[in-house]
Amino acid sequence: MTGTVKEFYWKLFLLYCLILEGLTQDFGQTQFICTSVPKDMDLCAATMQNSGPAEDLKTTVTQLRETVLQQKETILNQKETIRELTSKLSRCESQSIPEVGAGGRPPGSKNTMGDNSRGPSDTLAQLGQTLQTLKQRLENLEQYSRNNNSVQANSLKDLLQNKIDDMEKQVLSRVNTIEETKTGPKNDSDQRNRVESSLTSLHHRITDLEKGKDNSPLDKFQLTFPLRTNYMYAKAKRSLPEMYAFTVCLWMKSNASPGVGTPFSYAVPGQANELVLIEWGNNPMEILINDKVAKLPFLINDGKWHHICITWTTRDGVWEAFQDGVLRGSGENLAPYHPIKAQGVLVLGQEQDTLGGGFDATQAYVGELAHLNMWDRKLTSGEIYNLATCNSKAQPGNVFSWSAANIEIFGGATKWTFEACSLPN
Repeated sequence: MTGTVKEFYWKLFLLYCLILEGLTQDFGQTQFICTSVPKDMDLCAATMQNSGPAEDLKTTVTQLRETVLQQKETILNQKETIRELTSKLSRCESQSIPEVGAGGRPPGSKNTMGDNSRGPSDTLAQLGQTLQTLKQRLENLEQYSRNNNSVQANSLKDLLQNKIDDMEKQVLSRVNTIEETKTGPKNDSDQRNRVESSLTSLHHRITDLEKGKDNSPLDKFQLTFPLRTNYMYAKAKRSLPEMYAFTVCLWMKSNASPGVGTPFSYAVPGQANELVLIEWGNNPMEILINDKVAKLPFLINDGKWHHICITWTTRDGVWEAFQDGVLRGSGENLAPYHPIKAQGVLVLGQEQDTLGGGFDATQAYVGELAHLNMWDRKLTSGEIYNLATCNSKAQPGNVFSWSAANIEIFGGATKWTFEACSLPN
């Protein structure tokens, strides 16, 4: 009986080894260790007892997994901390660092010398008070003029007008400086707009005085643009008609450098550069028609009055340029067969990037201009000479004529009495 049992277990052991050998065919080059099992022990229990290393490996893997999860959580927390620190750093960098004032005092400390610097808001408020003073002085002038229609009244008005012009240049200069250097809140910009509106109103009232007292012709005036800004300009009250040819003439006086800027620009829907006269940067003066360019041989930034005319015809795009009544240059193929379109906006002193707006201070005109006239035909050289020499035969433009009734002034551009060919340079 004992021999039979031993034989049975021996056969069972061989069967177990054969099964393991079959499994190795499925697992490739896997090695299996055969272990003898006592006859009274269950095979499953014996297998569990011999699986100690596997349990240890499983435990190790579990611990590693927990460690990885903990490290991942730590990394996420650190990322959040980095984001917070980055945000705080950005806010710190965006805020200007207060400078130390004179004598080592910070801006918030008391200045015992009484020389506290004014901020943009205080400066603009002071400018507003200055304008209010000018208005009061004008009201006094108007009352005096009504009661005393005499030469003394006219002299007083001229004297006050000159003083107002000087003060206005100072006001505009300070406003322009503040606009370039500050990044102040919106209310400061609103204050600046109110200052500009007051300046415009001020000059309208001066114009009314000139009309009521001097009775000067409506075309005997000049426009002055003392500063290079993006808000000082004049605008024609009517659009230009469609034109297949034109002549544009004007008087100019400027010593601005580099470039006198944009004496006038005409924009239409869909084309901001329909007709533009511009001298920008170190480039020569140019005429643009439908965004096509021709360079003009003008030399005008010498601080003297000059009369310039440009003629153009759509046929072959032929153009001519006259300075002080003399032909200085000509060319062709400038926007040939493209008529100047109607329904546009004519602006003096600014270049338009959009219809009636989009002004750029770097392209603004600085100087004086007068007698801008435009015809829908090509003038002869004799007609242009008559205009440049103020001959009585010269006729105003039939498309646009220089008249106070045809122009609106904005942003503080000034209007003064002007008589062509009679004022010294």
